[in-house]
Amino acid sequence: MQWNETIKLFRGGMPLRRHWAHFRCYEFSFTGSEAVDYLHELLRHNHNFGPEVTRYQTLQLLRKFMKAHVIEDIKGRHGTEDFEDSGQLYRFPTLSPLKSFPARSLFRESSDLPRLIRWDDYEELPQQENTAPMKSAVMSSQFWNKRHSVAIGDVHECKIIRRKEITPKQVDHIWKSMTIAHLQKVLGLETLEGVLDPTHLNAKHIVHNVFSVNKMGIVILENKAEDLPYWVVSAMKCLASWPNGSDNKQPVYPGFERDVLKTVADYFQRLKEPLLTFHLYEVFVNILSLLQEQDVATEALRVSCLLLPPPNRRRLQLLLRLMARVCQNPHLPPLSDTIATRTLMVQTFSHCVLGSVDEMDLDELLATKLVTFMMEHHSNILQVPSKLRCQVEEHLSHLRRVQIKYAGSDTDFSASPAFYRQISRSEEQKVIGTQTPLQELLEGLISDKELPAKDKRKRLKQFQKSYPEVYHSRFPTPESKAAVIPEKTPRLKPHLMFLNLKKPFQPFQRSWSFRA
Repeated sequence: MQWNETIKLFRGGMPLRRHWAHFRCYEFSFTGSEAVDYLHELLRHNHNFGPEVTRYQTLQLLRKFMKAHVIEDIKGRHGTEDFEDSGQLYRFPTLSPLKSFPARSLFRESSDLPRLIRWDDYEELPQQENTAPMKSAVMSSQFWNKRHSVAIGDVHECKIIRRKEITPKQVDHIWKSMTIAHLQKVLGLETLEGVLDPTHLNAKHIVHNVFSVNKMGIVILENKAEDLPYWVVSAMKCLASWPNGSDNKQPVYPGFERDVLKTVADYFQRLKEPLLTFHLYEVFVNILSLLQEQDVATEALRVSCLLLPPPNRRRLQLLLRLMARVCQNPHLPPLSDTIATRTLMVQTFSHCVLGSVDEMDLDELLATKLVTFMMEHHSNILQVPSKLRCQVEEHLSHLRRVQIKYAGSDTDFSASPAFYRQISRSEEQKVIGTQTPLQELLEGLISDKELPAKDKRKRLKQFQKSYPEVYHSRFPTPESKAAVIPEKTPRLKPHLMFLNLKKPFQPFQRSWSFRA
C-alpha cells in the first residue's frame, strides 16, 4: 500500500511546467533533477520513511518508477530507459500506474484463523450421534430450576471429571492460534487476509522460539549445521568488542576492521531470502505504519518475530546486536570515508533483513526505516511477549483442570458444557472430603418431617450462617428454596380495641379535686 500512497503523493504534488528541448515546447513536464529534489523532500517528511532517506535512494526509487511506467520520458519511452538525475525531461503517463490489490472484506468468519482448542475437546462423556443442536432458551426461574436440578433436591452428589492429557501437538496448535489472534489484535486489523497466510506458519517454530533460548534470550538451535559458521561468529565478535575482540594471532593492519565488516556483510547478503522471510513481508510492512506509536510497534514486532524459523530468528538477534554495538563503540575507527557508521550499517544490512520476492516495491526505503527502528530497540523487540505467554499458559492451565459435573435429571442438559462448574486441583479434596457430608447433613435436615416447621427454619438459618457456600449451592435462588421449604405464613395482628368502639371518645371529666 505504501507504493500506491507514494505514487499518489508524487503525482499530486510534483510541479509541472513548460519546458523547451530541441526547439520544441513540452507542456506539463519536469526535469530529472526537479523530480529527485521534490521526491527526496517528500520522503524525508513522510512518517513512513523519515529524514534518513538519501538522495541516492530517491534516485533508485525513481528508476523503479520508470520501469513500472509511473513516469516516462517526453518521447513516451519507459521500462528499458534509465532515469537520470539531470536536465532530461519526463512526464506522467495518462494511464493509471497504481497497483491493484484484492479487496478485503471488513468482517470475516473466525474460520480464517486456526480454531482454538477448547475445554469441550477433552470431554470424557460419550458422544451422542444424530443429536439436534440445542436451541437457546429464556432463563426463567422455572427453566433454571429444571436445568440445575441439584438445587431442588433431585440429585445429591457430584462427579469429578478429569481431563485427558494435552498432547504436544495440541500445545503447538494452541500457541499458533493464540499468537496469530494476538498479532491481529495488535495490528488493529479486522482480518489477516492478504497480510498473513497461517498455512505457511510452523507451530513448532513458535514454541521453539519461546522456550529454547539462553540467558540472554537468544535462540538455541538443535541442529548446529543451521547455525552461523564459526568464521562469521568470530568476525562478528571482533567488530562488536573492538579493539578487545580481535585475536592476537590475527594480523591487524590499517583497514582491518573494514575487511572484517565486509566478511560479515558478504555472508548475510548471500542468503537465499531475507531474515524476515518472503512470507512475512506484508506483516512487517504493515508494522511500518505503527512506528510512531513505539509501544504498539514494539509489541507487534515481538509477536511477528516469533513466527520466524529459529535459524532466522537467531541470525536476526545476533545481527541487530552487532549493529547496535558497532554504532555505539567510540573506539572503533570509521568504517567508511564518506558516510557515518550508523548509516553504513543500516544501508549494508537492511536488504538482508527485509525484502519482497518481486523487488518492485519500496524495498530499500521500507527496509531502511524498519531496520533502523529494530536496531534502536532490539533488546525489547527480540524478547518473548510476556502478555501473550501469560495468556497461553492460563489457557493451558484451564484445559488441564478437573471439572465437577452435577448430573441433572434432564439428559438434554447433562451433556452441555455450560452445565459444569470448574474447580482447581486444590479444591478437589475439599469438595470430596468436606462439602459432601455437609450436603448430606443439609439434605437430612430438609427431609426431616418430624421436625416442626418453626424449628426447621431456625436450624436452616443457623446452617446458612455457618456454611454459606454449601447453603447457597443448595438454594441459589429464592425460588429454589420456596420449592422445598414453604415460607412462613405471616400472622395478622388483632385489631385494636378502640377501632371496635361504637361510641366516640368522651371528653375528659375531672371527678375530684386535689385542692385541700
